[in-house]
Order: sequence, then structure tokens, then C-alpha cells
Amino acid sequence: MSEEPLAVERIAHTAASPEGANSTYVVPERGLVVDPGPPGDDSWQTLTEGLSAVGLPIGAVETVVVSHWHADHSGLAPRLAAAADAELVLHEADAPLVADYATERTRRVDRDARRLREWGVPDETVEAIKSGDDPSPMPDQCPVRAVSDGETVAGLEAFHTPGHTSGHLSLAAPDALFLGDAVLPTYTPNVGGSDTRMDAALAVYLDTLDRIESRARSVGVASDVTGDVASDADGESSLRAFPGHGSSVDLLARIGVIREHHTERVREMVRALPDAGPGRTPWEVARDCFGEMTGIHAKMGAGEAAAHLAFAADRGLATRIDESSDRGSPVRYVAADADLSDPLADRR
Repeated sequence: MSEEPLAVERIAHTAASPEGANSTYVVPERGLVVDPGPPGDDSWQTLTEGLSAVGLPIGAVETVVVSHWHADHSGLAPRLAAAADAELVLHEADAPLVADYATERTRRVDRDARRLREWGVPDETVEAIKSGDDPSPMPDQCPVRAVSDGETVAGLEAFHTPGHTSGHLSLAAPDALFLGDAVLPTYTPNVGGSDTRMDAALAVYLDTLDRIESRARSVGVASDVTGDVASDADGESSLRAFPGHGSSVDLLARIGVIREHHTERVREMVRALPDAGPGRTPWEVARDCFGEMTGIHAKMGAGEAAAHLAFAADRGLATRIDESSDRGSPVRYVAADADLSDPLADRR
């Protein structure tokens, strides 16, 4: 006899976000809340009213899971965990950025600045990004349970899905997958600028897409995936995918679109490189591809270019120029004489 489908409720946050409205997911029978939402009293009201509406009062919340450290997902997590006396869970790679927020935020801002300069971003733009990176209204420290891939959380499986961040965490049940920002319905998750700890963000993210696709195909995935119980053509229960923004995602189709996006992005950025000479920095390539960028867009754009150029260099599609004689110089790339017809081919 098949297991009863996991009952999942969604709370939609209305605050504007480039990716669309944040989604909080609730599994009332497990006392589980996934990605409570962005910080602030308005979001808190949305969350608490939503919990009440789905029949899970704050006092009945037992586990709060955060897919990744970004404030639009983690912002309310410490507040909810404290109010409910619940366990707060993140993947071990992202856990410190919430558990020790104040210290890790200072380290992150400094790390971001170093990376930006490595990518060739001008000092004045770096300083503007730093000054505009305001602290989120989160506690300096809070208790967090750090988990690794395969551990059990509220009866579900911790499923490590890095790329957007180093410790991005999905949660898996036999018929459900809580995706965070690993796969989104209308927006391609940023890689490179969204977590400057990562040296091979695109390669890591593409591996994550492979793992998600493999899991979906092994279970069977509904083509029309919503919060309701989905069935495949034979009437059997199928995997439902719950994205961190929006209400549903056609998982396999969307993975294909995202792969094609990165295929074209690698081509575009390699074609923006000279064949010889001093080469171009990721920032120069980003400016060529994206135009004028300021604030968070400058960080994301530079990081995206850096991730795609590093990926191209690892696969012989571009050449990184060795600046070891002047370690303060930004990284530069030139194009290689290589076939760009399918830049992702050698990893499949």
C-alpha cells in the first residue's frame, strides 16, 4: 500500500523580489516550516496569519528549515524558531551565516569586496556595493542545527543542492521536493555573485541540476506540479516540486531551459573575449553582456561572468592569463580556439 501523500500548504509573501514572491511551505502534520520568509513586521504578520490559516499555530511549530542563508529566505527563521521554541536547521555550509550572523556578515562583506576586485570591478563600484550592503534585522547569534546531505529532518531527507549558495539545502520526501532557489519557475538562479565563497559555482550548480533531474526521473514527476496531490498518466502519485519563489514549477522542462540558458551564456561570454593580448576581466565581459550595473546587480553580474568564464577555462574554451607576478591584478581571460557548439557537452 502506497504512503499517503505529504500534505503541503503554501504561504505567499507579497514583498517585491526579482525572483517573484517568496514562498513559505508548511507541513502541518510534521510541525514543519520551510523558508519562513524575509525579515520585517509585515512579513511576520503574513507568516503568522498564514500559519494560523493552515492550522499550525506558532506553538505547534517544531522544525524550521532554511534552504539557504539569503535574507529573503532566512530573515524570519530565528524569530520563528525562538517564538515556537523550535529547531532551526540549515546545511552545514550555510549554517554559520545565520547562526553567527553579525560576525559572518562582516566576513562576507569583506570577502565580497576581495572577489569583486579579483573580477576587475572598479574600486568606486566595490565601495558603493559595500556601503549599500545594509545589515538585515536578524539577531547577532542564534542556535542552529547544521546538517549534511542525507540526514533526516522532520522525517524528510536533507538533499544538498549547492550552486546558488555553497550550502543550499533542499528537502526531499518520496512525493515532494522543496527546492528553495535551486530551480525557479521563471527566473534563473544566480551563480557566482550570490555566494562569493565558491570557486566553481557554475560547475557545482550544473551537477546539482543533474542530481535533481536524476531524482525526479527515478520517482516520476508530474508535468503540472502544484501544491495539490499530483498524479502521472497512470494515476500513480508523482513528485511535486515546490520552488522558493512562485507556487509551482514544471521541473524537468525548467531544468532543460536553465541548462540552455547557461549553454548560451558560456558562448556569449567566450565570444566577448579577445583572441590574444592582455585579455578581459569578468567585469569587462559583464559590462559588455549586461550593460551598466550598480549595487547588487553589479555584484551579481560580475559574479555571473566570473563563474561562466571560469567554467569555460576549465573546459578549454577560454584561457585564464596567469598574473602571478602581480597578485593584486584582476583575473583576465582570452578566447581559445575551441568548438562552442555545445559547451556543456563534456560534462554529461
